[in-house]
Amino acid sequence: QVQLVESGGDLAQPGGSLRLSCATSGFTFEYYALAWFRQAPGRGREAVACIGNNDNPTYYSDSVKGRFTISRDNAKRTVYLQMNDLKPEDTGVYYCAADRVKYSYGVSTLNSATWSTIDYEAWGQGTQVTVSS
Repeated sequence: QVQLVESGGDLAQPGGSLRLSCATSGFTFEYYALAWFRQAPGRGREAVACIGNNDNPTYYSDSVKGRFTISRDNAKRTVYLQMNDLKPEDTGVYYCAADRVKYSYGVSTLNSATWSTIDYEAWGQGTQVTVSS
């Protein structure tokens, strides 16, 4: 059974930092891309960051680039999102997602144009991040 469990959400002040974690089970972690999405109240889901497998390429939305860092620990089957210089607009429920990396003619189909729109096959329940003074 595939499971993704997020943790680390909290109340933070503008300019502060938080580190989210997503512990996983039930699939071959090394074969999968992992991503973070978020959803603010009254808004649609937004792709935040993604990390691939093998060489661990990373991708970020323009709104978080330079402030957030995604990383993975294959031994712990966990993906992280380090969030620095938090802003009120970062407030929302943050979701972890996983998808097995696909290949076409031996080349990964995960890239800067696809990471935010692929149909991730597994999702966590989310963790609340609130940025407010």
